[in-house]
Amino acid sequence: LYPLPKQKAQRYEAVKWVMVFAIGVCTGLVGLFVDFFVRLFTQLKFRVVQSSVEECTEKGCLALSLLELLGFNLTFVFLASLLVLIQPVAAGSGIPEIKCYLNGVKVPGVVRLRTVVCKAMGVLFSVAGGLFVGKEGPMIHSGAVVGAGLPQFQSISLKKIQFNFPYFRSDRDKRDFVSAGAAAGVAAAFGAPIGGTLFSLEEGSSFWNQGLTWKVLFCSMAATFTLNFFRSGIQFGSWGSFQLPGLLNFGEFKCSESDKKCHLWTAVDLGFFILMGIVGGLLGATFNCLNKRLAKYRMRNVHPKPKLVRVLESLLVSLTTTVVVFVASMVLGECRQMSSTSHSGNDTLSLQGMSEDVNSSIKTFFCPNETYNDMATLFFNPQESAILQLFHQDGTFSPVTLSLFFLLYFLLSCWTYGISVPSGLFVPSLLCGAAFGRLVANLLKSYIGLDHIYSGTFALIGAAAFLGGVVRMTISLTVILIESTNEITYGLPIMITLMVAKWTGDFFNKGIYDIHVNLRGVPLLEWETEVEMDKLRASDIMEPNLTYVYPHTRIQSLVSILRTTVHHAFPVVTENRGNEREFMKGNQLISNNIKFKKSSILTRAGEQRKRSQSMKSYPSSELRNMCDEHIATEEPPEKEDLLQQMLERRYTPYPNLYPDQSPSEEWTMEERFRPLTFHGLILRSQLVTLLVRGVCYSESQSSASQPRLSHAEMSEDYPRYPDIHDLDLTLLNPRMIVDVTPYMNPSPFAVSPNTHVSQVFNLFRTMGLRHLPVVNAVGEIVGIITRHNLTHEFLQARLRQHYQTI
Repeated sequence: LYPLPKQKAQRYEAVKWVMVFAIGVCTGLVGLFVDFFVRLFTQLKFRVVQSSVEECTEKGCLALSLLELLGFNLTFVFLASLLVLIQPVAAGSGIPEIKCYLNGVKVPGVVRLRTVVCKAMGVLFSVAGGLFVGKEGPMIHSGAVVGAGLPQFQSISLKKIQFNFPYFRSDRDKRDFVSAGAAAGVAAAFGAPIGGTLFSLEEGSSFWNQGLTWKVLFCSMAATFTLNFFRSGIQFGSWGSFQLPGLLNFGEFKCSESDKKCHLWTAVDLGFFILMGIVGGLLGATFNCLNKRLAKYRMRNVHPKPKLVRVLESLLVSLTTTVVVFVASMVLGECRQMSSTSHSGNDTLSLQGMSEDVNSSIKTFFCPNETYNDMATLFFNPQESAILQLFHQDGTFSPVTLSLFFLLYFLLSCWTYGISVPSGLFVPSLLCGAAFGRLVANLLKSYIGLDHIYSGTFALIGAAAFLGGVVRMTISLTVILIESTNEITYGLPIMITLMVAKWTGDFFNKGIYDIHVNLRGVPLLEWETEVEMDKLRASDIMEPNLTYVYPHTRIQSLVSILRTTVHHAFPVVTENRGNEREFMKGNQLISNNIKFKKSSILTRAGEQRKRSQSMKSYPSSELRNMCDEHIATEEPPEKEDLLQQMLERRYTPYPNLYPDQSPSEEWTMEERFRPLTFHGLILRSQLVTLLVRGVCYSESQSSASQPRLSHAEMSEDYPRYPDIHDLDLTLLNPRMIVDVTPYMNPSPFAVSPNTHVSQVFNLFRTMGLRHLPVVNAVGEIVGIITRHNLTHEFLQARLRQHYQTI
């Protein structure tokens, strides 16, 4: 007995909730794995190098200490580069790729198991290797891969492991789970489940629904508390205490009790915050401009060369970074006096899960007792510790040190982002911005005499300003930063700073992720079109040269169509011979889009000749032409009962086949072309599945004798359908006929040729479409709109053409 549809729906929903929880838990465990090994390798490296520096300070063998540091860093970076050679899509932060995926563009290999393994292992080596990169961006990519793969219960890398799991066999379900996984990645990275949900909504998905919001939030919560539970237990031994929310936590901001004048922020400070937002936007725009030029240079000069050159570039960046860090720490640092109130930050670091507090993470290289080397304290610590130093260290940092640190970090992190290692951009941007904010606070205290300001607040606002100027995120970044500080009073200044930074940066260029998406030529759809695009109609942007199939098509024709095109969907049409006479007379009602049709007639004839030539590769083929099943309808006798005609049409909605008839070279242009009545859309994957399973019938039989496949059988090979070029079709008779009508979508979304572009765009984006047929008033298909036809560049080109023709 089959369950009732209502029971099926309830079971489907219950399984979806279980899957969302499992995605959250697994993403949290990936974060735990990365964090544990980054901490282990970093502590090992700094312990060895620091003891070496202390010994060599007295003996004068600092070159040996530098060689030890280089040995660690180059080894780790080399391993990270090798992992990227195995899976190239694991390079970078992964956020541009996930943004594309959620927007509806399939990036090859972006959500494979091999990708997440190379990403997670690669990012721990690149962070431990001392590169100016973060592990938070790759966490978002890792979470998205977990979201895509876990509900499928299968993998290319683990082909032998197969489960009979019939749920979630569609692109829409998969994209929903990827949205949840990406949100879980943000939540695990920053301990910010609400920020993760908003990130997925703001930066990712093309379409959204209320039910998805609740599931994504639940997934984010599961990821946050899984990571929190294990980190608290492993580092403090207090299982179940939930002390460590995310991989990056900013600690608690509070003035010391002895300083009565101090306030976290005041209304006067908002003016400074706005100015910092403007400067942050300018710095972010500069960062993005430099990185774009670097990326273009890499695409021209590095990527075409052998892959080993990419590894050498990564090693060069690592070598330069290590030497700069070492020399700057030894030569450019100043010995600063420890503040007597600096112990006020002690509780903060215990929250971060470090065994040391703020003061014990300071470095005293070359400095006498009761002083510390401020440059070494920033460079010779993990990046998270350096951020906490800038946020919470009451001891001062020299303005010269902060300026040099900011400049070096800015240039090296800009150079690093884009090399062939897994690398995030959040933490370097936060650290760079925190140094800028701390510098502003120092200058205001020293030269303007504003004693009431709290340096930690300015460091946080500087971090927000620079990060906002680079990535241009608003809502989600505001909430992430508020959740990371656990301080709701920072909501207003962070929001104002981020908005100002975004507006300032947008005046010059796009955000860093959008720049990298554009460089790769991905057809990403914005949230909406520009107002002037409404001068265009659907007929101005559609593709009029159609590749179509008939309701009943021979196998030879289907194979030829699939082998000579790369389209993912095909209109199912019949030739409207009933209207042919009117068409010949030029009746405008029948063919009110004649100008679009005429432009496509010659192309169709050429396409048919091209296909007939390609059929030489088809087994046992003695074929003269391609689409040789032209549909004809006989004129019914005038006196025939009208009701009888209707009943016949009801049971035979698509005409039967008639003898082969191919276009003659002597035909006129009008004779070559007939109006095409639109019946539905069928996907490439469906056609391939029908061929693989031998779903067809012979000319001597009726279409009712054709085997029928269930929905589960049609989607069994999802998401990797066989390729038409790999199929062995020798067992199939090319003259057999396939009835595609039971498998096509008979009522897809469609638009009129006169529909405004803004309406077309909104329909396409909000409904998550891939193909949008353009159908005229009498049901004839005159063109099709795909994602390419709605990209900003394509619309701009068509708008220029429109102005030229006016």
